[in-house]
Amino acid sequence: MESAGDPKDDKPPSPPEGVHTQEKEQPSYTKMMATLLDQVNKALDEKKPENRYEAMISEIQSHEDKVMDLQKQLVAQLEELQKEEGRKITSEGIHTGFDSSHVAKSKPEEKKDSTQVELLNPSFAETSSSSASGNQDVKVDDDSDIESSPAGKKFGTIRANDYAASLQFLSQNPQLLVERETDGLLVQAFDAALENKDELSRQLVHQALLLQYCRALGKDGVGLFFKRITTKGHQAQDVFYKDVQDTYMKIRTRSREILAERAKEGQAEGVEQIQLHAVEPGTVINIKVPPADSEDPEEQEARKIFESFKPEMRKALETGNLDEVNKVLGEMKIDEAEELVGLFGEANILSLEEEIIDATTEEGKQQLKEIEAAASVDKKEEYGDPE
Repeated sequence: MESAGDPKDDKPPSPPEGVHTQEKEQPSYTKMMATLLDQVNKALDEKKPENRYEAMISEIQSHEDKVMDLQKQLVAQLEELQKEEGRKITSEGIHTGFDSSHVAKSKPEEKKDSTQVELLNPSFAETSSSSASGNQDVKVDDDSDIESSPAGKKFGTIRANDYAASLQFLSQNPQLLVERETDGLLVQAFDAALENKDELSRQLVHQALLLQYCRALGKDGVGLFFKRITTKGHQAQDVFYKDVQDTYMKIRTRSREILAERAKEGQAEGVEQIQLHAVEPGTVINIKVPPADSEDPEEQEARKIFESFKPEMRKALETGNLDEVNKVLGEMKIDEAEELVGLFGEANILSLEEEIIDATTEEGKQQLKEIEAAASVDKKEEYGDPE
């Protein structure tokens, strides 16, 4: 069975790359129809209907229904896969926006006007598509193996609007134009978002995509990028800034989801905290901050330990209020808080002293009663109840 038309029209379109790779060559439409008719005739021979024509139409219709049902299932599966893929932040999901030299190009025979957009490197449209998207995923949930180099981290600290500084830094460090540096900065951006440092996260995304664009634009990509991005009113600015905003929002949204999950787990399991309290009745914990101008070697060493603490802990200790110190400890992880309390001991920052109670006041009288009651309980536990 052969087609009477053009043989080219009898061939189905080639599948996308990576699809049906196990099939060396797809059958022609004519061959597919012949196979279908063979199946239909075989079914009719088995059923032996009285009206073979009507039965043939019904059998063909059933095959069509099966194909349409399968197509619906495939579309649903594709939507689910795309939805799942959209939850990941990957290099492949970052599009430079400058890979095409036009927005809409009409067919030559129609001779209609096309809307032209001048991009960073129009001549590089053919080769940039392969370099614009990387093969390695930046999986923000598992970033243990992805880290920027020291130079890459320093590049990430440059403010987003300081293009002169970014250009100078890239000119001195061309080795940053690799995919791993982009991925490393995106991981840093995600970590910053988890700490609610949104401005820092946006800045890191900006610098990451800046590297991505320069790399995608080829040999002269750095010069072309900065020339276009610094030209006032250039359309390339809108494309780049939108890409930065979209990528940042994807990171921010995912980080908020993770923080919400962590908070939910914390409420369910309970949060373990380290809190400082005097155990012995009638004693209090006093706080002594090592002086900054001491000439005593031990106090100088203690001061170094004190200055190694985070600003919020130093501030809490300087108040001399144990409640303020406990607030900071309560927000820390249990192992970090335990290590910090150990450093308090090394620096002699905390000391246990007897509490001076003014028994002339109602509050003092109440405290005295509580201390006496606690002491009485301790004696009973030590010697036993005489009764």
